[in-house]
Parts: sequence; C-alpha cells; structure tokens
Amino acid sequence: MRWNGQQLGTEEPSALPGLAKLNNLVRSVQTPEFAGVTFHEVLAKSALNKIPRQSQMPFGWTINPYRGCSHACVYCFARPTHSYLDFNAGDDFDNQVVVKINVADVLAKEVAKPSWGRYPVALGTNTDPYQRAEGRYSLMPGIITALAQSGTPLSILTKGTLLRRDLPLLAEVAQTVPVDVAMSIAIYDDELQKSIEPGTPSAKARLATVTAVRNAGLDCSVFLMPILPYLTDTKAHLDEALRRVKKAGGTSVLFSSLYLKPGVKPWFMHWLQRQHPELVGKYTELYSRGQYAPKEYRAWLAGRISPLIRAHGLERGREDPATGGIRSKALGMLRDDSGERVAFQSDDGSTGARILPSTEQPMLF
Repeated sequence: MRWNGQQLGTEEPSALPGLAKLNNLVRSVQTPEFAGVTFHEVLAKSALNKIPRQSQMPFGWTINPYRGCSHACVYCFARPTHSYLDFNAGDDFDNQVVVKINVADVLAKEVAKPSWGRYPVALGTNTDPYQRAEGRYSLMPGIITALAQSGTPLSILTKGTLLRRDLPLLAEVAQTVPVDVAMSIAIYDDELQKSIEPGTPSAKARLATVTAVRNAGLDCSVFLMPILPYLTDTKAHLDEALRRVKKAGGTSVLFSSLYLKPGVKPWFMHWLQRQHPELVGKYTELYSRGQYAPKEYRAWLAGRISPLIRAHGLERGREDPATGGIRSKALGMLRDDSGERVAFQSDDGSTGARILPSTEQPMLF
C-alpha cells in the first residue's frame, strides 16, 4: 500500500494538475486490492447537492459520496464531471476516484438544521454509491442513518451488489421514512456487459441482489438504461431481460435509449470503433442531431418494449425528473414556506392529501 499527500491540503508532486483544486485533500491512496485505481480522500464541506430546476418547490436533492466510478461504464453520462479537476472523462473517471471520507458527519449536521425541509434525497444518480470502494470506506450506513434520523426520505440507484450489506439497515429505516431502491441492469449479454461495463457485477449477480431486496421486504425497480441501439434493442434481448427481471422479483421497470452528452460521445465512439466498427456509421447518423436518439427511434423503442413489460406482468416505473433517479414515494410531501408539509397535485390531477405537521415523520401517500 502506498500513501501520498499525508497532510491536509498537501498536493502530491506527481498528482494530476486538477488535484491542486482539492484544498481539502487528505491523502491519495493506492492499494493492490484496487490495482490501477487511486483514491483521493477529501474532507467534504457539504454533503447535500441541490439540483437546479425551474420549480415552485425544489425537491431535487442528491448526495454523491464518491466522484468518479470504478464501474467504468463506457456510456456513463457523469464522465464530464471529472473535467473540473482537470481529469479526463475517460480513464481518469474510472481510475481516479475522489472519496468524501467525512460525508456522513457533514450530512448529519446539514439535516439537523431547522431550515432543512426533509425533501427526498437521491443517491446514485451521478456516480454509484455502492461501487467497489464502498467496501473499503463504508460511507453509506452513516448516510442512510443520518437521513433516516432526520426524517428524510431517500432513494438509492445502484449497480453494486454491495447494497446487500445494508439491506437490514434499509429495511429498518423504511419503517419510519420512505425508502426507494432500484438496481440498474441494462445489459443481459455477458460478453457485451464485460466489454462496456467492465467494472460492474454481472447481470446475474445484480438480479440476485434484486431478489435479496425483495426478500428484505422492500420494493425494487430495475433501470433498463441505457438501451443500446442495434445492440440491446432487439425483441429477443428485451424479452429475455424482462423475463429475468420478473423472475428476480423486480417490481417495476424503467427504460430509456442511450444518451450521448458532450464529453461522453467521443469515449463511447472510441469503444464502438474497437468493438463494433460495423455500427459506427449507424451511430454517427443516429446521433447526428444531438445528444439523444431521435424522437422517431425513441417512439419505436417504446412501442417495442411497452407490450413486453405488460406481457411479463411488470409495471412501468417512473423517473424523478429532477435527479434522474427513481421517483421517490415521498415526492408529494414537501414543505411550504411556513414549514408545513403539503401534498402536491398528482399526475392524474387529484390532490386529496392533508397538511402534515412539520414534527411528524414523512408518511407514504
């Protein structure tokens, strides 16, 4: 094991230039257990992130205990966030992981403030909170506990089977606050999965985790995201994926086609050129108009998968429009300006919810 930059605020001379911006850097760590990965341990100044959104009542709050992700998913939309530290969105995102080692303590102080509205908080919408590093740092139990003790609803989206470690805790806190859990399982072809998501557990292992979540008494949605044009959008692949999700006990499915934002597209296209050069022309044409697949393709995909979701007896889940994670059961319960909890109008136009005293624990509507 090698330890670099032992003192707070010290920059290791051989470190990448962006680390100079981490004036809260404690040390950089390399260990044989994580060959090729460097962990940059920092003291976080804040834990809660408010997602900018045009809304009368903001509810887009997230926590990212890690920055960068060893899951190394080629298509990950969060890759460009590493550029702030002068890291690149490719190998550096996979191998230079920033760890907020005090995030749980900082969070506990933030959610204890009278001004905190106990808005639903999403984890796993940027980088995965249950990536392999979590086995070393164990940040999530403290985060879950801090949120639950403050009466804050939480949702977790992950590809990490390490989630199973915290299922007893999640089942316990679900007795007092809404808890939403989702597994991201996009690829059901083992060879393709190892190529495009080289640091992730297998689909089989993640499906077993879905079953474990259900056995713990919690619902578990499955994110079929992203669906890759010409690779995983065949009827056979989608049908098999949904069959396995249903067998594992998944309670709902969310899907979307591949999204290639700036900073991600070159990395993905580089992978495509190596692994599937015959598709480069098709992808170039498909994404020539922007970051999203064309509306026509998305409509075609919805028309293909929606009947399959129904045929397998699965419910189509809903995504939180603010965070990009699973939609919290508690989204109808936000504080108004006086500190009272109010229920918002639901999508079907109904309201029918009472105002809750701010001293009450969140209730499930």
